[in-house]
Amino acid sequence: MRLGMTQWSHNSWQRVFYPSGTKSGERLARYAEVFNSVEGNTTFYASPSHATVANWKAATSDAFSFTFKFPQPVTHQMMLRHSDEMVSEFITLMQPLHERIGLWKIQLPAAFGPENLPDLKRFLSAMPKGFKLGVEVRHLAFFAKGEEERALNAMLMELGANRIIMDSRPVFAVPPDTDALVDAQQKKPKVPVHAISTAETPMVRFIGDPTLERNDKFFANWLKKIPVWINEGKTPYLFIHTANNDEAPQLAARYYEKLCEHITLPPLAPLIPEQPNSSQMNLL
Repeated sequence: MRLGMTQWSHNSWQRVFYPSGTKSGERLARYAEVFNSVEGNTTFYASPSHATVANWKAATSDAFSFTFKFPQPVTHQMMLRHSDEMVSEFITLMQPLHERIGLWKIQLPAAFGPENLPDLKRFLSAMPKGFKLGVEVRHLAFFAKGEEERALNAMLMELGANRIIMDSRPVFAVPPDTDALVDAQQKKPKVPVHAISTAETPMVRFIGDPTLERNDKFFANWLKKIPVWINEGKTPYLFIHTANNDEAPQLAARYYEKLCEHITLPPLAPLIPEQPNSSQMNLL
């Protein structure tokens, strides 16, 4: 399976995740020592430079897997229409990382509804052969278990695309008693959780409460579902958020350890790296 978070660079992790003295440009390499995937949100807001793409490749190995969002103008402004040139430019820009992109993510706005499904089908069908694609929808018709949702799921299965699953229940189950929770409840989508796998790399985005133990009851079903997918030969992606992501590494490690109680998985490297022994260094 693939485990990660929505970013690799976060200032508050300096206390609990990055070794002392880690520079911002070294954070991805450190992140990749522990987690084997990351949700690359940066490409949604702006295209990286060629040098940045090269740096991302240099900081990781072939064992690491990125997921990158298609640019916001493609998905939200053009709604997948008349975007071929921009898509081609984006795919070409990311070419050095193609072998390390485990999932190309198409995040669609709530305005993208059943009437837009032909545009989604055309977009998916035009993608290069071999690309693994994930689609995140937010229109409520796609969560109503009616004809519209069945049509979406059938199309994704036909084209071998993954339906991305958003689980935001934890942040809406508690009073917004912190600034982070207020912000999360205003910005995160509140949609039902439909644990369906439409292709070989299902993705779960779990948005947790900053109080870690309060998430356990919401994660309980994933402790059953993810091992089932693995036993079926699939490669699930699990991305952990918290309201402000300060506690995301701890929550990701917490649930990976719980998954290891249900299925055999490689051990996770320690979140807190070993620091050189100062007395030993002095002797040397």
